[in-house]
Amino acid sequence: MKLGDIIDVNDKMQSDYSYELVAPMGKDFSDRFQPFHTPKEMLAMGVFEGKYCNDCIDEFPADWFQSAKLSDTPDASVNYFGIKSRQPLSVWRQKGWIYGPDPRGWFQWYCRYFLGRRLPEIDDIQIKRWRAFARHAGQIRANCDPGDIFCRRRQRQALLQWAYDPLI
Repeated sequence: MKLGDIIDVNDKMQSDYSYELVAPMGKDFSDRFQPFHTPKEMLAMGVFEGKYCNDCIDEFPADWFQSAKLSDTPDASVNYFGIKSRQPLSVWRQKGWIYGPDPRGWFQWYCRYFLGRRLPEIDDIQIKRWRAFARHAGQIRANCDPGDIFCRRRQRQALLQWAYDPLI
């Protein structure tokens, strides 16, 4: 995938959608957005109980999935911290947390942003949400001994799922 490519999307949640890659993959991020992990790293570490994007693999680079921890059904043991740390997509919809053309939510936005899609208005919303999520890292620092990665595993898993360093 390269600058100028048009990505056509046809999966269980979205069809007849396409977008252009207008930035180089993994580059030209907003100064306000400094994720710690790439989507490939996140998938390899174990996120979203292995069930987040199984039917949309064709949209993203094949190497993202070479070491990805995937599951046919949601499986908390696939997560890096072995714990359930997500709400159903129905809750996200009910709370109004789904923005723009990304029906799977923040991580789908991040994958597409990482690839090089830019939608300034949606990007601004999602980057603000990402920045607000940093409060969880502060709670871990305030309540856990340094190096105790088993303290607040649910919050650590959530941080990973938002591309933060969960091992802070």
